[in-house]
Amino acid sequence: DATCSNGSPRHKITSPAEYVRYDFMASSTNISSTSHREQTARCLIGQSLQFSADNISLAILICIKELSQWTLVILPMENFDLLQRHGLFDAKVPRYTSYPPANHFQHDVGHLRQLDWLSAVDENETLSVYVHIPFCKRLCWFCACRTQGTTTLRPVDAYIEVVKRELRTVRRSLPESVKMGRLHLGGGTPTILSVKTMSGLLEEIFGTFATPDEFEFSVEIDPTEAAPDLLSALIGFGMNRASIGVQDFAPNVQKAIGRTQSLEQTKMVISTLRDNGISAINLDLLYGLPNQTEGSFRQTLDHVIDMAPDRLAIYGYAHVPWMSKRQVLIKSEELPNTKQRSELANIAQTTLCHAGYRPIGIDHFAKPTDKLHIAHQNGQVRRNFQGYTDDQSQTLVGLGASAISRFKGGYIQNAVATSAYQERIATSGRAGHKGYEMTDKDTLVAAMIEALMCKFQYPTRELERVFPFEADVIRQTSINLMKRYPDVFQLGPTGLTMRTQAYPLVRIIANEIDMFTSSETAHSAAV
Repeated sequence: DATCSNGSPRHKITSPAEYVRYDFMASSTNISSTSHREQTARCLIGQSLQFSADNISLAILICIKELSQWTLVILPMENFDLLQRHGLFDAKVPRYTSYPPANHFQHDVGHLRQLDWLSAVDENETLSVYVHIPFCKRLCWFCACRTQGTTTLRPVDAYIEVVKRELRTVRRSLPESVKMGRLHLGGGTPTILSVKTMSGLLEEIFGTFATPDEFEFSVEIDPTEAAPDLLSALIGFGMNRASIGVQDFAPNVQKAIGRTQSLEQTKMVISTLRDNGISAINLDLLYGLPNQTEGSFRQTLDHVIDMAPDRLAIYGYAHVPWMSKRQVLIKSEELPNTKQRSELANIAQTTLCHAGYRPIGIDHFAKPTDKLHIAHQNGQVRRNFQGYTDDQSQTLVGLGASAISRFKGGYIQNAVATSAYQERIATSGRAGHKGYEMTDKDTLVAAMIEALMCKFQYPTRELERVFPFEADVIRQTSINLMKRYPDVFQLGPTGLTMRTQAYPLVRIIANEIDMFTSSETAHSAAV
């Protein structure tokens, strides 16, 4: 109902479910920036706040909902000390998109268990299907996905024929009555396919699986490889969510990662999708890229906010040249250090929350009307290989080279190399190779880690209800966590809850529970 002395309107909290975080970690040498942020802080809260000269540049302002009352919390930069004390800036830990992480899958489990687990799927289940298309016309240097370059569509067309054969074999192994609730095409570059090849693949999929009324069909789209006729074909087959890779719009950053993609190309694809009724749009960004600065990243975020996607994923770039050989082309001396990465992550959080997005877990954001945020409000967000999801299906069927399937009994990964994948399909129609068979203890630890990653909670009571025979282990783990991290957790009637300022530590906390933790295993940075 008023404006500030600097002309900025007050931010009004309009929903009791709203979560807003503002980070005012201005450089102590930047008096203008500090002054502006202090004024903004006062406007947001609607009252005059007195900061000491020592703390103004190191203050974090957080608005949180607690016990249905809005509370202002001012945190001095002891928060930085907290994160540093627990190793955030040095740790290398898994992302925990699965438990156990895929690097602990074992040879031949997929080959031995795939048929049994397919046959054991509940006949009334609505499952999800992922199709991996590993081909790209250009290989982006930052990417650690299982992809390969091609200058012609001949190997792509041949590969899709093999995928269709795998699909038919897998479907015969499943109960006849199962339906497909979600379909996701990923890669690689799915939009590299010709209209004819894409149509043939989708005809095969939709001819194989019945779909319910609430069906989601999503596709990863590269704006530089998204012909209008192909987009029309996808829309004609019912695509209703698009996931668009952006990474960063700064030209010098794009050059350093081997990916050129203009702002205009991205806007054009989004406009085409919306003109054809596709309102559900995801954008993916990366922080921690070479030559990325606070200023350039803010500009990328401003462009993204102007595009108004429904969801955003802001991942930390994982520099793992020992896993992805193409990353040796990225100069390590041009990468931000871990503290700079942390500041970039803070900028994303602050900017997107100020723009009205709600944070989901450690790296996703969604509009309040998006299904992911609604699922988050209802405690139904889960982890999967795309990050955070509202998909409640217990079964994920992965098709294509390196694709991972998830069953109640465990995980199965198809042969990784396209040649090995094609040989297995030619031999038996199934490509399962690596995998992991879950024990009861694995299932318990997976539930613990998922609760931490999705809710920042260790829900003792709920875990005891679901795993009554493991009550002693559950309680002892709770005690151990509280002893090890007394400044991270607070104890409540149903279990432990992470303090807001400790959220960035969640992967480190999860790693404390992980039974596979080893100093010899290489992972990405924790921030």
